Amino acid sequence: MNKNIRTRFAPSPTGFLHLGNIRAALINYIFAKQKDGKFIVRIEDTDQSRNVDEASYAIMDDLEWLNLKYDEGSYFQSKRTELYQKHLDDLINNQKVYRCFCTPEKLDEKRKHQLEQGLPPKYDRECRNLSDDQIKAKIAANTPFIWRLKLNSDQSLDVQDMARGKISFDMKNFSDFALTRNDGSFTFMFTNFIDDWLMQISHVIRGEDHLSNSAMQCALYYAFALPFPIFWHLPMICNKEGKKLSKRDFGFSLEDLRKDGFLAETICNYLAIIGGSFEQEIQSLDELVKNFNFENMHSTGSIKFDIEKLTWINHKWIEKLPAKSLLGNAKLFLHKEIPASENVSDEKLEYILEKLKTDIKTLKDVGPVLSFYFSSPNVNKEEIENKIGKEKTELILKLIKTHVKDCVKADYFLNTLKTEGKEQGLKIREVFGPIRYLLTGTFQGPSIHDIMEILEDKEIEKRLNAI
Repeated sequence: MNKNIRTRFAPSPTGFLHLGNIRAALINYIFAKQKDGKFIVRIEDTDQSRNVDEASYAIMDDLEWLNLKYDEGSYFQSKRTELYQKHLDDLINNQKVYRCFCTPEKLDEKRKHQLEQGLPPKYDRECRNLSDDQIKAKIAANTPFIWRLKLNSDQSLDVQDMARGKISFDMKNFSDFALTRNDGSFTFMFTNFIDDWLMQISHVIRGEDHLSNSAMQCALYYAFALPFPIFWHLPMICNKEGKKLSKRDFGFSLEDLRKDGFLAETICNYLAIIGGSFEQEIQSLDELVKNFNFENMHSTGSIKFDIEKLTWINHKWIEKLPAKSLLGNAKLFLHKEIPASENVSDEKLEYILEKLKTDIKTLKDVGPVLSFYFSSPNVNKEEIENKIGKEKTELILKLIKTHVKDCVKADYFLNTLKTEGKEQGLKIREVFGPIRYLLTGTFQGPSIHDIMEILEDKEIEKRLNAI
């Protein structure tokens, strides 16, 4: 495969990763690995006013948890300032940029005025037309300024998008954008371009919301006489109402999903297949790398986040995981819900999980599903009567007490109750439902055979004699 394929994931440390971030990281990872290329991670942390303490470390921890291993990185833009300055100097020397002395307040006024007139808000190039004497006077007066790129409004730039094909950007629709900030730091637009260029990124895969950024960054590629990378603008993830997923929506952040008991395998699996059609939906990361089809992609502006589908995939992964791996993921949830579980051996917990994992949809279910093992349920005759009626309740309880000593031989015990119950007009569910209820406190759930294998014989007998 092409050794020059290079993709990158470039988050800003302004908060926790959300689903859009993760999907971008995942698709970049899958594409690079499938094409025998390199997956690179860099942290875009030049905007100190928006950075969140510890967010960079949290991002790296999340990528490790998701098993999205990078080949290069993690690079931090805050440590690459000299590189950005060097290439800004090149633009200055070639007269492809100019100083803008407009204050943020003045720019806000311009935008407000344009909006009031029904015009798209963009910089009016006031400072591009300043004379040399005017510029010198402002510099002499220590007037703050930023650097803006000179765009050619008569130009059209054509870029290649993996889903859309050719996209033409008419530059008359864009303003001369800023390369630096008022504090002298460099903007996302400039640093992102410089790093993609110097890191030889061949494919820029990111969200649909970056479409206009791609146009402006291609203007920078053009200014340096460089070939454009290939782009893929991923559809936005929306809530069930079709609006962009926000902090108010459950599942917006990876932190939400981790705390709610979703597996890393599930999240990668779901975000890879969302919005697509896959004959085999449950796939590991390695399988996704092998099977993901990048040759036949459809362009769509958005895809809906489906918590029910995510939960279904999580359930399938819980069923699929070996008990040892499942316990490794579930321990924190189990110990928090049932402190007594810390005194039970891993071997025993793995045995129980293997029996009960088909009843677990998320890791938060582990405590409730396993709770019957750690404490006897509170049961009463009325619950059974409400379920099957008083007469049948008396019949089944009498049968249970008659044969309870045989419970050490589970198959024999259950077959006897099933046979004698049938002779007395009881259906199978009317026999087994109350038994399950006496053992676990619920009429629905794991098979009675599994329950009786998990519990000690004396505990089974005690529970069956509880009423």
